Amino acid sequence: MLEEIIVRVIEYWPKLWKSLQETSIMLFFSSAAAILLGLPLGTLLFLTSPGQRMGKARKDYFLNSSLNLFVNIVRSFPFLLLVVAMQPLIRMVYGRATGDPIAASFPMMLIAIALYARFVEQSLHDIPKGVVELADSLGANTWELVTQFLFVEARSSLIIGFTTAFVSFLSYSTIMGVVGGGGIGDFAIRYGYQRYETDIMYFAIILIIIIVQILQWLGLKIARKLDKR
Repeated sequence: MLEEIIVRVIEYWPKLWKSLQETSIMLFFSSAAAILLGLPLGTLLFLTSPGQRMGKARKDYFLNSSLNLFVNIVRSFPFLLLVVAMQPLIRMVYGRATGDPIAASFPMMLIAIALYARFVEQSLHDIPKGVVELADSLGANTWELVTQFLFVEARSSLIIGFTTAFVSFLSYSTIMGVVGGGGIGDFAIRYGYQRYETDIMYFAIILIIIIVQILQWLGLKIARKLDKR
């Protein structure tokens, strides 16, 4: 039985390898969006919240409310419907909306930005108020407050948040086969479930579980190493 499964896995290996590459592309773009846009967005949400350095003027309250509305809408939007709804925009920006892991990355990038921004905001709110008060007493400007105090204090939590978000990105990527994005989830459905070859489907599922466990272990290990509290 085991030998038969190994033979079938070897038979499907080129398609499986291609699906892993497609998943990697989608995860790369969504992770980049989370770090480059989600991190600043979450930081801005924190800074413009009531009682924080940029949360005192009326315009700051309006900015905070607008950003919160954006994050809440994106996070509450059913992901499959978000993928379908974004098709015209993706086609206009990228030239095609289906059959390409890069095109499939656009909705994942949007959800990645909103998801990690909320993780970042929560991590910064968990920082003791004394850290901000210390930065104020030392005359730190906003950039120094963020880079030399907030991010340093919250670095472990930010890593854990990103690890959790990354696992969510992997889950979202399994849906992208609907628009031809490919990926490991599409492989499991296409070559396992639809062909009634359950051994191939379960092998893909086990592979996903192993990847998640490795990512969780690595993220927690890095977070513990960076945690100097």
